[in-house]
Amino acid sequence: MAAPHSNRSLRLISFFRTAFGWLANQPHLLLSLTSLFWAGNIVLARAVAGHVPPVTLSCVRWVGAMLLLLPFAWPHLRRDWRRLRAHWVLMIVLSATGFAINNALAYWGLQFTQALNALLMQSSGPLFVALWSLLLFGVRLTWMQTIGIALSLLGVLTIILRGDLLALAGIDLNRGDLMVAGALCAFGLYSAMMPKRPVTHPLSLLVVTTGGGALLLLPFALAEYAAGVRPSADWLTASALAYVVIFPSALAYLCFNRGVALIGPNRSAPFLHLMPVFGSVMAIVLLGEKPELFHLAGYAMVVAGVFIAARR
Repeated sequence: MAAPHSNRSLRLISFFRTAFGWLANQPHLLLSLTSLFWAGNIVLARAVAGHVPPVTLSCVRWVGAMLLLLPFAWPHLRRDWRRLRAHWVLMIVLSATGFAINNALAYWGLQFTQALNALLMQSSGPLFVALWSLLLFGVRLTWMQTIGIALSLLGVLTIILRGDLLALAGIDLNRGDLMVAGALCAFGLYSAMMPKRPVTHPLSLLVVTTGGGALLLLPFALAEYAAGVRPSADWLTASALAYVVIFPSALAYLCFNRGVALIGPNRSAPFLHLMPVFGSVMAIVLLGEKPELFHLAGYAMVVAGVFIAARR
């Protein structure tokens, strides 16, 4: 006769398998979680600017994510290794665009740009995805996707500019803005290339690309360290590294890759507009900022735009 605690353990395992199986087939929820984790990443990167060097932060992020996922991915990686190795050029492209270039440029740009500029430029992410999809594969936006992107972009502008769209004329671009734009361009290429990836387990692909991104960044991180630009040894650094390894790295990319696999890059891209929305919510909750009418108006437009663009 089985012990009671053994039955409870089996029921618990069955529950988690069912829950994860359900979550793995909910692209809208997966992509929303991705935006939430990445919004926290932007807020954190801006908070530790000058405290943790950008390339070091990026390199440690991907090394940590790879090590965190490797024990779970190992059985799948052994099975998928030949297929991944056969697509080594694509693996390098995905590692460079989705992990090395995108992340390092974003962290570096946040050392210089204003929060207003950085958040505003995040809303252009879907445009880069659509541009790369058009240039590389001839994939055109549908009218519904175009309307959805435009509506959600208007909602983001309403939130960022506090309801005063005329404030857009007063924004000056600096080198930080150009770096953030470069990061978005690189990530747009990553998103557009994702449907061309070999059919493997998501963990296999993620371990290979995070490891590849870390290897590409390692020489630059060592150069940064040799130049005397080093992270401070304190709890802020440790907390920042722990967050970027777990949430915007391991979990967010699993959610993002699965979401893109389910509904494609163009229908996934508008969910990037949720990042400034989540960022403003964090400011309200964590920093005590007062909610205004323009927050509600912006939220409504962003959510409506994402819903319209994500429909078939």
